[in-house]
Amino acid sequence: MKPGRPFLEALLFLLGPAAGALVTPGPSPSSLPFTDFTSNFVSDSGSISSFGASSSRGSSGGSASGGFGSGSGSVSQFSNFTGSKDDRGTCLCSVALPDTTFPVERMEHLEITAHILSQRFEKELSKVKEYVQLISIYEKKLSNLTVRVEIMEKDSISYTELDFELIKIEVKEMEKLIIRLKDTFVGSSVIVDQLEVEIRNMTLLVEKLETLDKNNVLSIRREIAVLKNKLKECEASKDEHIPVAPPPPAPGTCAHGGVVNISRPVIVQLNWRGFPYKYGAWGRDYSPQNPDKGLYWVAPLNTDGRYLEYYRLYNTLDDLLLYINAREYRILYGQGSGTAVYKNNMYINWYNTRSIAKVNLTTNTVAVTQTLPDAAFNNRFSYANVAWQDIDLAVDENGLWVIYSTEASTGNIVISKLNDTTLVVLETWHTKQYKPSVSNAFMVCGVLYATRTLNTRTEEIFYYYDTNTGREGNLNIVMQKMQEKVQSINYHPFEQKLFVYNDGYLLNYDLIFDQEPR
Repeated sequence: MKPGRPFLEALLFLLGPAAGALVTPGPSPSSLPFTDFTSNFVSDSGSISSFGASSSRGSSGGSASGGFGSGSGSVSQFSNFTGSKDDRGTCLCSVALPDTTFPVERMEHLEITAHILSQRFEKELSKVKEYVQLISIYEKKLSNLTVRVEIMEKDSISYTELDFELIKIEVKEMEKLIIRLKDTFVGSSVIVDQLEVEIRNMTLLVEKLETLDKNNVLSIRREIAVLKNKLKECEASKDEHIPVAPPPPAPGTCAHGGVVNISRPVIVQLNWRGFPYKYGAWGRDYSPQNPDKGLYWVAPLNTDGRYLEYYRLYNTLDDLLLYINAREYRILYGQGSGTAVYKNNMYINWYNTRSIAKVNLTTNTVAVTQTLPDAAFNNRFSYANVAWQDIDLAVDENGLWVIYSTEASTGNIVISKLNDTTLVVLETWHTKQYKPSVSNAFMVCGVLYATRTLNTRTEEIFYYYDTNTGREGNLNIVMQKMQEKVQSINYHPFEQKLFVYNDGYLLNYDLIFDQEPR
């Protein structure tokens, strides 16, 4: 087929701007040295035959070359093509035109890829912003700790064991955050590494100061206080002929007049399961046969504040402090924070019942279960601010006790002495104190002591009931605490200490007794 001039003009129109030079003013086809411009349009396979070319005069079969354009100008898109003349003198040439098909599929793929990359970038950017905020917060905390430690270095007399424990807990929190940041942070971590080094140095410095304090300041202060008291007593007895006060009661005995004061709390550590486990109990096993040989136990509840599933045992306090040599066990029937340990057996409230279970700590098996007659359970009369502790087990110099309420007592506290072997109730006392208005309770030498909340940092031992005499009354013993809520209190007769579970923290208190027996 021989296309004419109209076809060529239409083709030029379709090519668009890339071939705009083809329609610029120039020599007319009749002036070109072609034998037949309109009748000899030749095409190679896959290409469009060119038109508008110049040829050199020569013999038949000579070659020709040229380019599109007007005058001496040319279009770069179609330059450098070659041509030839056939036997009849017709100039033939071919030009490969670019593919004008628009790549829609590739463009869609590019858009999808760009969207995915944008989402990933936004996600990583939000992480970076979160980490920057956390780092900023802990930089301020670290700066505050630095100031406090510097004060300690300058004035060793102005700090206490509680100050050390608070600082150590804050440093541990920052150590955990740094570890989490290092595990998840992508990219440059110069700031994180620097903070880690500073926190490590802070830990070493606090430990060093604490060691110096234990060896010098606190021990000397205690000795001085004891000597001052003795001197005062001697002076009083010399001048006024008043007999010297008797020494404190022997461990594990009741040769005293009851609790009259309590020490400041000693923070032992955070429970082994961490900050979310705010409910639970802890203490030390007591056995009259081996009063100073008991193991330590920690029993945090699950995060629902009800289910007791795991507990740990430690042979020594050092093992507990260092989280080493722990024996961890699992049970499937514990409820509430009213746990107690006596003679190597753990006593708990059986889940969803008014029964008490005795668990052998050597084998982690249930030895005995017994229903507590008429006891309210499942949050009917639990302590204030602490759920699921309707049945609270306790240990003192006289053995195993249970503190609870009944419908017949209209919610007032009921005290029962239990046989620690069979869990049978031996004797029961009814008080006039409403149990839900009490924050917690413990037993010492057959006397119930109840606490109540004064504010977020203070409890008060405000009530007592003496099962030995049947008398009850009010007290005013202020008890400091670290966190807002007290979940459980356990007493150890030999150490004469309280073991308190305070919003996940393990605290110790020394009890101070009236030296005159009642």
